[in-house]
Amino acid sequence: MVAAEQMRVLANMIGRIHERSILDVGTGTGRIAAMLAGGGANVTAIDNSARMLEAARRRATAQLVDVTFVNADAHTLAFESRSFDVVICLGVLMNARDWRQCLAESCRIADRLVIFDYPSSTSVALIHANVRRVFRRRPYRVLSRRAVDETLGRSRFRVRSTHRQFVMPMWFHRALRSRRATARIEDTFDRAGLRRRLGTPVTICAERT
Repeated sequence: MVAAEQMRVLANMIGRIHERSILDVGTGTGRIAAMLAGGGANVTAIDNSARMLEAARRRATAQLVDVTFVNADAHTLAFESRSFDVVICLGVLMNARDWRQCLAESCRIADRLVIFDYPSSTSVALIHANVRRVFRRRPYRVLSRRAVDETLGRSRFRVRSTHRQFVMPMWFHRALRSRRATARIEDTFDRAGLRRRLGTPVTICAERT
């Protein structure tokens, strides 16, 4: 359900996919890269984990799609400025060493659009982040919309559209193990106007000004 919703949001934000040049930053197992390549995009996907890239290559082969995979760090992208129509950076900023540098690099590489997500500081993700900090686990960063807007502005980008996903945390929905229950609960929050204020992660589509 989460994957399907993410793909729907991406497709709406990107618009035409066929023959677009797209960079997928932090591709992981390559799910998004394979989907975009299947839609006819010219996709390059990067990750700094050789293990993840190998899994992504296997996925692309199994789905019979052509993706260029590169082992690279999101903080320093070895591509010329404005060399891709669209840059996608999902699930990266929350754990990045320097999220501002990662976002600035994505903006530098993108000719038109940057699509990225982050856990919102105005959501239950803030509780998750604080708990991890108390127990000294791997950092989980939440961001404010103001900080995001300021960082985009320095790269001469502005927010074009925003999507907030769930009000309740993912561990809660995983525990339910019911697509119907998740849909019902989140639809109730949405009709009450809570998802617009408290939903997370926040997916942003930003355009060059």
